[in-house]
Amino acid sequence: MAIVEVKVPQLSESVAEATMLTWKKKAGEAVAVDEILIEIETDKVVLEVPAPSAGVLAEIIQGDGATVVADQLIAKIDTEGKAGAAAPAAAPAAAAPAPAAAAAAPAAAAGGSKGDVAMPAAAKLLADNNLSVSAVAGTGKDGRVTKGDVLSAVAGGAKAAVAAPSSIPTGVPTKALPQVAAPAAKEDLSGRPEQRVPMSRLRARVAERLLQSQSTNAILTTFNEVNMAPVMDLRKKFQDSFTKEHGTKLGFMSFFVKAAVHALKKYPVLNASVDGNDIVYHGYFDIGIAVGSPRGLVVPILRNADQMSFADIEKKIAEFGKKAAEGKLGIEEMTGGTFSISNGGTFGSMLSTPIINPPQSAILGVHATKDRAVVENGQIVIRPMNYLAMSYDHRIIDGREAVLGLVAMKEALEDPSRLLFDI
Repeated sequence: MAIVEVKVPQLSESVAEATMLTWKKKAGEAVAVDEILIEIETDKVVLEVPAPSAGVLAEIIQGDGATVVADQLIAKIDTEGKAGAAAPAAAPAAAAPAPAAAAAAPAAAAGGSKGDVAMPAAAKLLADNNLSVSAVAGTGKDGRVTKGDVLSAVAGGAKAAVAAPSSIPTGVPTKALPQVAAPAAKEDLSGRPEQRVPMSRLRARVAERLLQSQSTNAILTTFNEVNMAPVMDLRKKFQDSFTKEHGTKLGFMSFFVKAAVHALKKYPVLNASVDGNDIVYHGYFDIGIAVGSPRGLVVPILRNADQMSFADIEKKIAEFGKKAAEGKLGIEEMTGGTFSISNGGTFGSMLSTPIINPPQSAILGVHATKDRAVVENGQIVIRPMNYLAMSYDHRIIDGREAVLGLVAMKEALEDPSRLLFDI
């Protein structure tokens, strides 16, 4: 027997521990080299753990939901083993029931006969879809509910019946928040269903940082409006040639990034941070781009954004979006940053007051561009307007710099040629 150890990958200096999510393989199953065995969630990113060697997953030492640290042993692979001859898998952390087992328990409790019992795979699907075992006709042995029965029921719109809150596992992280089904009939309103799920490490970290920002920064927000017609016209004029030349579309975010860098150069304090009683002025422009992901808000960083072309920015933002959706952003991609941009307009937001991302001192909030009536030269005209909001730390940034900085961004967007001549 030749055993290869599977260990937790290196974590960043600021991350002390991580949480095991769900094993993709069971003990005794064959694995290929570099095949992803499990994902591990830190308070910043989700890391994939690949198999260091091909063979059989001989033993799972740390189960789903376990708290682990860097280099900790979590499993063993027998490089000479045969599938089906492995040791039992480890139980989930803190004696928390595995998702399938937890789902099977309430499913079995729904009725006493064999026909009211779901097979393990079916029980997990029942829990995931908030279905009662009694609402699904079983075709298995002795009338047991199979996975196929549940899939057919889901496809046919079976009536949902949410289990009591106590039946929901409290020690196992979930990848997506379960959905509470709306009552189908008036009498179902009496059930008043609830669900309790633990915060993921990422969500808990986001909550911690937002509270830290509000409690340590003297946050004020200044607003302005920008006529996006010049940017839209420029984008329309060069979109086809830009896409053909660079292999990516010309979006609006690259203009906002360029305008922000333009303003930060004029007013360096907007790009600074507070360290104790010192103000740290950064001689570089690392712009954080707030991105929504299934696990929560993440802010990957455009390093040296002042040196990036429009195409570089668009390609990197597209890469960040894809990685965020797949949970594959690395720790190094979200560390640092001197200024951030949050684009609530993607979701249709008209106006908001963004929260500063510590230790930064300012953040730009971009919103939806809409045709609005505005006054130009004494005449009412229709223009595509966007409301910009910049929150800033009043401890080091006075209103003058904040307002002038936002005006500089507005002017750059309303006359993009300023970006070419840096005026």
